[in-house]
Amino acid sequence: MNKKNSQPLSLRVPEPSGRPGDTPDFSHLQMDPAGVVERPEVGSTPYQMRDLAFRLIRVLDDEGAAVGPWNPRLDPETMRRGLKAMILTRAFDDRMHRAHRQGKTSFYMKCTGEEAIAVAQGMILSREDMGFPTYRQQGLLIARGYPLVAMMNQIYSNAEDPIKGRQLPIMYSAKDYGFFTISGNLGTQVPQAVGWAMASAYKGDDKIAISWIGDGATAEGDFHNALTFASVYRAPVILNVVNNQWAISSFQGIAGGLETTFASKAIGYGLPALRVDGNDFLAVWAATQWAEERARSNQGATVIELFTYRGAPHSTSDDPSRYRPGDEHEKWPLGDPIERLRQHLTVIGEWDDERHAEALKDAVEQVRAAGKESEAIGTLGQSRPSVKTMFEEVYATEDWRLIEQRREVGV
Repeated sequence: MNKKNSQPLSLRVPEPSGRPGDTPDFSHLQMDPAGVVERPEVGSTPYQMRDLAFRLIRVLDDEGAAVGPWNPRLDPETMRRGLKAMILTRAFDDRMHRAHRQGKTSFYMKCTGEEAIAVAQGMILSREDMGFPTYRQQGLLIARGYPLVAMMNQIYSNAEDPIKGRQLPIMYSAKDYGFFTISGNLGTQVPQAVGWAMASAYKGDDKIAISWIGDGATAEGDFHNALTFASVYRAPVILNVVNNQWAISSFQGIAGGLETTFASKAIGYGLPALRVDGNDFLAVWAATQWAEERARSNQGATVIELFTYRGAPHSTSDDPSRYRPGDEHEKWPLGDPIERLRQHLTVIGEWDDERHAEALKDAVEQVRAAGKESEAIGTLGQSRPSVKTMFEEVYATEDWRLIEQRREVGV
């Protein structure tokens, strides 16, 4: 028997809290005060700690004090190194963004406002652990001392590009620094990270993996497939969801962020989940350290939602003024990661305005010197790897077609 609906059905399309011209409104956000979220034992079951998927782990309060059970109690020198790496990352971004505007490269993506994530996690884990990043983890390389010139050479695809022009700009690759080749396809790095971690465990190795995706990529099947494997096989991997509120023009609600937190997606797979203030260097450090200990002690994977805000355009091809309030980043309630760590170090007497000004100046000078060296080799289109590299490192043994193609090209 057919029943007629008493009222017409309607399709709900999520809308952000603000559009261009609106006053930014963050009243809907779920955020705990600093220091109030409990820190479970590393051996806790996902069921015991499931509420942490809906809380927000924070260490730095509004006055710059480090409070609560998640305080990692880092020594001042480690925090200073982290602050300087974040400053250098932002200076690098600024110069390469200008390089794009000057026609020296075809594309660039900044990580403004998200520096604490890659820098803190890059400092915690070893280079021998493998990171599977997306395109806003340049701070991972910078925190580990990867040469800025080599990063620029990759962006310019010039004759000294270590990956020989085989990638788009900003899709770095640096195996020796624990940085797996970036893929432009969303979500692919998550199953790759889980598979790498499974292989490490299968071999009886002691290395773990870590991956990053944006909030939008959690809607990809790859993310959910990876969580199944990570749970079933207890893969030693840390799975980060960087919830920076916006994809290129779609807000995080399109991927389900209004219905629940992204961290809570782990619950259905039997995985522990942490939701963390991504603009708090100490909170990111503490949560990553917790997940690292769990992975290294054969207790499996952890999903971490890093709650932050993309301050810059999605990329150099994006104009965020067309889809969000122009001052939304300035009104972001969790502030700026650089300023927050700077405030903390100042409060404890380990930093001051003079040292900060010197760090800013030093970062700009480092980036300027690297830029001159890289641009002397050549920018995009002015210098390029040898044509013969197209045929190398593809097959272990060249087949006749490849040989014939090389002969035709004359290399």
